[in-house]
Amino acid sequence: MVNLIWVGMIIIGIIFGIVNGTMDEVNKAVFEGGKSAVTICIGLVSVLVFWIGLMKIAEEAGLLKKLAMLFMPLIRRLFPEVPKDHPAFGFILSNMIANVFGLGNAATPMGIKAMEQLKILNGNSDTASRSMITFLTLNTSAITLIPTTVIAIRMTYNSANPTEIVGVTILAQCVSMMCALMIDRFYYYRSVKKGGKK
Repeated sequence: MVNLIWVGMIIIGIIFGIVNGTMDEVNKAVFEGGKSAVTICIGLVSVLVFWIGLMKIAEEAGLLKKLAMLFMPLIRRLFPEVPKDHPAFGFILSNMIANVFGLGNAATPMGIKAMEQLKILNGNSDTASRSMITFLTLNTSAITLIPTTVIAIRMTYNSANPTEIVGVTILAQCVSMMCALMIDRFYYYRSVKKGGKK
């Protein structure tokens, strides 16, 4: 569906350029956009490699295990229907920790694995369970201490202070996460009260 939307937007843009006689600007925008995309990608690679390397060091030092143990009581309360030693917990925690450090690309495979495990617990149903909805809520509104992607983009465009957004970003994410979890818990307890499936 997203591919169709993008193709539609491109076709509309080309038709608009032909009708208004601005195809030169359309061609210029295509080449400048391609150049900007390559520049941003190169900038992102350096920052992501740096933070992924730091995360690997933290993993080898045992810091990630300690963080996982710290978050475990909270995760068990958020996912009461998941059995205590289920593999889903490991993937959920890994996804959360990667998101906290701003490593969205590293978090994605763990998120997919967590969803697969939660789907198995849900009897491979095509309808999302309460656990799957809660995990999606957490993943979407995750707090990121270091927004590496945005910092890298700001560095690429020669921002005077690329990291000045960190405080505001954390504040906005804390608000969004609290709101998301409150809404999720409201519907969770509502479904429990009605005797529906968790």
